[in-house]
Amino acid sequence: MPDKLTYLLIDIGAFIIPFIFSFHPKIQFYKEWKAFWLSNLIITVLFIAWDVLYTHLGVWGFNERYITGFKIFNLPIEEVLFFVCIPYASMFTYHCFKLFFSKIYSFQFGFIGFVLIVLLLAFAILNFSKIYTSVTFIALALLLSNCFLYSLEWLRTFFLMYLVILIPFFIVNGLLTGTGLDEPVVWYDNSENLSVRVLTIPVEDFFYGMLLLLLNTYTFESFKRKNAKKTNPDLSF
Repeated sequence: MPDKLTYLLIDIGAFIIPFIFSFHPKIQFYKEWKAFWLSNLIITVLFIAWDVLYTHLGVWGFNERYITGFKIFNLPIEEVLFFVCIPYASMFTYHCFKLFFSKIYSFQFGFIGFVLIVLLLAFAILNFSKIYTSVTFIALALLLSNCFLYSLEWLRTFFLMYLVILIPFFIVNGLLTGTGLDEPVVWYDNSENLSVRVLTIPVEDFFYGMLLLLLNTYTFESFKRKNAKKTNPDLSF
């Protein structure tokens, strides 16, 4: 495999199976495409802007050995596709959980969520000078607080989906940060993070990923509700 296709093939690998199974008659995720693509467009634009800034500041960067060289806003095209392919696979998984497992699990995440918010804010304050750590942790803590405040009914499904997604996450982010490769695809300035790694993955990536997927889920569910109200104006939420 040519090295320059590495990041692109990682994106495609994460996307292709969920895309194919989107048309399965028992899943039919393609019927949710309108809500997904609208929500993903908004969140992708937000994360691209964040990515452009952090790349410019040197918080992280990309190994030219593993990218094709095509760039948008000075970001590798593969990095832009990451914000589409990973959320697509995750929302597909989330959709499947809601279809097939909504009545099976009953675990409550309220206390765990509260503890997580407190820990995120504490670590952000204690490491305020580390931009990747502080911004990611504060943003996620605020978003989680909003979700719990409004007792969003889909939050439990999201957490369960995220736990399942951690398995492919280890594979994808492991490869991107250098597991099994001579060099990392994405490098980090450790002065801007906690310098704590799980294998080769910075611990912040777990929370950055949660923030990315939670924002996608939040907007995805919002667009679904709006579409449902247009279809049935008498429907209350």
